[in-house]
Amino acid sequence: MATINPYQTYQQNSVMTASPEELTLMLYNGCLKFTKLAKKAMQDKQFEEKNKNLLKAQAIIQELRSTLNPDIALSKELEQLYEYQNNALMEANMKNDEAALDAVLADITELRNTWKQAMVLAKQ
Repeated sequence: MATINPYQTYQQNSVMTASPEELTLMLYNGCLKFTKLAKKAMQDKQFEEKNKNLLKAQAIIQELRSTLNPDIALSKELEQLYEYQNNALMEANMKNDEAALDAVLADITELRNTWKQAMVLAKQ
């Protein structure tokens, strides 16, 4: 019989009840989390763990790309940025390139912080 994990239930409920804006913030936070975990694994020479976390970060980037609205001008620039980040994550994975991970972390952190600020301003 499977044991129910209260934290997992909470996370699942958080996602199911989140607004689209909150879901986007969760995606940015998840991408940051998995990229940082991949960087740590890379430093520790745990290559399987690095690969697993980078694939998760790439999946999040792809999800962010799929949510773009082509009718909004900013979407074209964001799509190019997401494509660059996805390629940087692939290259970092193949070449164990920490600098590429740092660049993605900086970009995603900036996007996440901007998104958070926009959410606050939209509520005013």
